Amino acid sequence: MDRTKATLSALNRIMCLSDQHMGDAARAVGLTPVQLRLLKLAQESGCSTAKSLADQMGVSQATMTALLDRLEMRGLVTRKVSDSDRRQKRILLTDVGEHAIRMAPDPMQQKFDEALQHLQDWERAMLIAAFERFADALEAVTPNPARYVAHTIKDGDLVDGAVHVGYSPKAD
Repeated sequence: MDRTKATLSALNRIMCLSDQHMGDAARAVGLTPVQLRLLKLAQESGCSTAKSLADQMGVSQATMTALLDRLEMRGLVTRKVSDSDRRQKRILLTDVGEHAIRMAPDPMQQKFDEALQHLQDWERAMLIAAFERFADALEAVTPNPARYVAHTIKDGDLVDGAVHVGYSPKAD
């Protein structure tokens, strides 16, 4: 197998495991993976607009509105008119939404931590550097790189990022 195919195969295995674990965590609290990801993004931002959340997740504003409608009907989020700009609505988690996030297990973070412990420090540093360089190179040749981001690395720690959405040139 050539290096490109081997790399894509390894990345696909990692993404499939990540997707599976995200699905398991979401189902544990009665949500879809996308709904759980949206709740986590809203929690991280503290007070976002639907547009900023849509941009972070790589979905249209119409899709975001539908997602937020469902979460609001279940009492997980609320929309509040912005104090600084009455044309904008801020998306806020309710206590029920905060509780859902706390109750959702995060096994993938733990699995990554366990797997990384089997590597030497220099191997972890090389892995991080290689992933960052590859992500930069992929973003440089990708029309909409936000659709590819599943996780980001910040200060050497794995941080959840936008939901991975399959790329289709027709969607751009």
